[in-house]
Amino acid sequence: MDHPSRQFIGEEVRPQPGSFAATAMARGQPGVPQAFTWRGESFRVVELLRQWASTGPCSHGSGERYVRRHWFEVRVAPDGIMTLYCDRQARDRRHPKARWWLYCREE
Repeated sequence: MDHPSRQFIGEEVRPQPGSFAATAMARGQPGVPQAFTWRGESFRVVELLRQWASTGPCSHGSGERYVRRHWFEVRVAPDGIMTLYCDRQARDRRHPKARWWLYCREE
């Protein structure tokens, strides 16, 4: 039986403007983009398979934990499964719009 291979990517993706899921955004969460570009190729999200969030400690030492990253495992066209994430805060202040990343890809 063949198993899909999972490949770590760790690269920025560029969501297409206006393609975000509005229902999640209404709840204060990032809406997974329904279309995005990676390495010059366009992808369309055809199914949200699962989503979750990861947390981290408060940067001021209060002991509280905050959501740092929202994760989305999606089926995309052309065929494949990708895990995307959105950083709540941009990693680099010089590139504040670089918040969406492709974590890994299954083929």
